[in-house]
Amino acid sequence: MLWKGGRHYFRSCTVNGNMCHIFMKLGISSYCYHQLIVSGAMTQFDTIRKAKEMGFDVIEFSGFDVPEGQSKESFAERVREECARVGIEFGNYTINADFINGSGGNLEAEIERLKEEVKIAKILGAKGMRHDAAWGFKPGYKGPRGFDDALPVLAKGCKAVTGFAKELGIRTMVENHGYFCQDSDRMEKLVNNVNDENFGLLVDIGNFLCADEDPAKAVGKVAQYAFHVHVKDFHVKPGSGINPGTGWFRTRAGNYLRGAIIGHGEVPVLQCLELLKKTGYNGTVSMEFEGLEDPIKGISIGLENLKRFMASLS
Repeated sequence: MLWKGGRHYFRSCTVNGNMCHIFMKLGISSYCYHQLIVSGAMTQFDTIRKAKEMGFDVIEFSGFDVPEGQSKESFAERVREECARVGIEFGNYTINADFINGSGGNLEAEIERLKEEVKIAKILGAKGMRHDAAWGFKPGYKGPRGFDDALPVLAKGCKAVTGFAKELGIRTMVENHGYFCQDSDRMEKLVNNVNDENFGLLVDIGNFLCADEDPAKAVGKVAQYAFHVHVKDFHVKPGSGINPGTGWFRTRAGNYLRGAIIGHGEVPVLQCLELLKKTGYNGTVSMEFEGLEDPIKGISIGLENLKRFMASLS
C-alpha cells in the first residue's frame, strides 16, 4: 500500500515477518534475470510476472530482444499490456548510445536514432529513458582525447534528445558506467553542461567502483541530480593480487570486481541510501543483481536486505 506523507511516498512492506514502511518504490531491472533468459528458463514476459510475484513495485527493461516477425513498436505495446495485466509499473527504458562513435560517428544521426527510442519509451509507458553518453575515443584517434574535450559534443547530444523527450513527457538521464563517463565529477560536469530540468542522472551506487571511486563519496556529490537509482553490490579484490578467475572483471585501475548479492559486498548501500534521502530523493530504487549465484536466490536475499536498509531510513 502507498500513501503520501509530507514530500515522500511511504509503502508498507514485510521484513522478516514484521510490517514496516519505506519511502521509495522498489524496482528491479530485467537484467537481473539475464542468466535465466539466456538459458531459456525464462522469457522476457516471465520477468514481468516474476518481478510482481517477488514483491517489486516497478520493473525496468535494459533493452529487449524483439522476436522475429514483430516490430519494436508492437513488442513494446505487448510489454506495456503485460505490465498492466499483472499490476506492475513500468519504470525506465534503458538503451545504448554513443555520441562520439555511434551511428558511424555521425552525431546528428545518433541523435535521431535516440529520438526514435524515445518514441518506444512512450509506447511502453515509461516515465524515463536512460541512454549512454559515450564509451571513449577509439584506439588510434588523433586529437585531444580527454573527457573535457568530448564534453561539448556529449552535452549537445544529451540536450537534443531530452528536448525531444520533454515534448512526450519523458525525462532522460545518463548512468555512471562505461569507464569514460563514470566518475562523479564527470557526471556532474555533464548534467550541468546540458543544464535542462528534463535531464538528470541515473545514479548506480555500485558502478562508481568500476572507476575506483568511493561509492559514498561519489553519491554524496551527485545525489542532487538523481532521477533514478540503481542499487548494486560488488566483491572487491586488489589488482596487486593474482586474478581470482571466472566471474571477476577489472576496474579502470586494474582492481578486481565481482557482482554480489546486495548486502554481501563492499558497497556501503545503507550509507548511500541515507545520502540520497538527505537530498530529498523519493523516486524508484531499482535492484541490479550481477552475481554468480542462482538469480532467484540472489534477488530474493538482496531484496530482503534492501527492504531492511530502506525501512531503517523512515
